[in-house]
Amino acid sequence: MKLNSIVIVNLQSPRERFFGRLSDMATHGITVRGIDLNAFEDWMDHITHREESGVQPNTVFFPIHRIEKIIMDEGIGAIPSLSDTFLTKVGSAVEEHLE
Repeated sequence: MKLNSIVIVNLQSPRERFFGRLSDMATHGITVRGIDLNAFEDWMDHITHREESGVQPNTVFFPIHRIEKIIMDEGIGAIPSLSDTFLTKVGSAVEEHLE
């Protein structure tokens, strides 16, 4: 896993999933710039309709004890990655919106 990779982070206590760009990795945790995965569709809609208010990416630190796993955002067979879905729906790369 490299810095600036697009990832999905599965967390525990509380259980949640976070989508974004991996900004930093250390022995004590990771920093990701992104959004809660449950808000992904809303985020794309806000960008598509050029709404200024709404879902916005945040830079968040997750301590190592909360991280269950980190998954690279990759397509599997005919199933596109979230980044590819974003590009198709919004018309620009997800990385441009995670700066």
